[in-house]
Amino acid sequence: MSTRDHAYRMLAWRLRQAGVPGAGLDARLLVQAAAGASEIEMIREPGRLMSQDELAQLAKYERRRLGREPVSKILGRREFWGLDFLVDRSTLDPRPDSETLVEVSLRYLRDVPAPLLLDLGTGSGCLLLALLSGKEDARGVGVDISPDAVRMADRNANRLGLQARASFQAGDWADVEIRPYDLIVSNPPYIASAEIDGLEDEVRLFDPHGALDGGADGLDAYRSLASLIPKLLAPQGRAVVELGFGQASSVSAIFSAHGLETMEVAEDLALVPRALVLRREKA
Repeated sequence: MSTRDHAYRMLAWRLRQAGVPGAGLDARLLVQAAAGASEIEMIREPGRLMSQDELAQLAKYERRRLGREPVSKILGRREFWGLDFLVDRSTLDPRPDSETLVEVSLRYLRDVPAPLLLDLGTGSGCLLLALLSGKEDARGVGVDISPDAVRMADRNANRLGLQARASFQAGDWADVEIRPYDLIVSNPPYIASAEIDGLEDEVRLFDPHGALDGGADGLDAYRSLASLIPKLLAPQGRAVVELGFGQASSVSAIFSAHGLETMEVAEDLALVPRALVLRREKA
């Protein structure tokens, strides 16, 4: 027999001994999920005994986490921008760094009536749906090469009550309907191919390879976006794309060569340049 608190402390210790990052938080989330408890119940009832079924479920979770599977993939959900998103191996894990794109985009959209949004490489739909949740008169389209990711984005839109304003399609970016979008967002693959094997196991083994691999120099997806965005961006529109570490100047130059001017390079909470804000260059 074990209480919730004892199970948490023992699991946290075993994860730390195995060198698993974030062991304390991960242990709390896994015990909470195995116990079927809310955060409040975990705080109020730490001494509550866990059933044999709950302990058996926790043991399964532990084996998966020791195999470096992220908690989000174990539980099938991840919080982003205060919203609860379903995730699986077909989708890139939404990360707090990417919330920088949402913050910057909503600032621009504040004064744009009924904007039309486009999310290229939508994955779980987290960027588009976070924007729609913050801009109630907006509509948007999300595109991803993975049909499985698109199905997950559809599920998330329905769960969040945003299905009436969001549509998702599977296919190549180049197949997007050409129309004037007020805002285009994208978190493209930007890891250089040779660097992928050096990523932490939680990313390398459990995020989709296609959402990580940006080609030999990590910039292939930006080159595709730079040739496409000018065809899709409304005259006064903005594009906001996520950056990898140290890529701001190179990516800005790629877009500049296609007539897109860098308005801002926004930093994430770690003060890393994370979001490039673009507009059409003035004639």
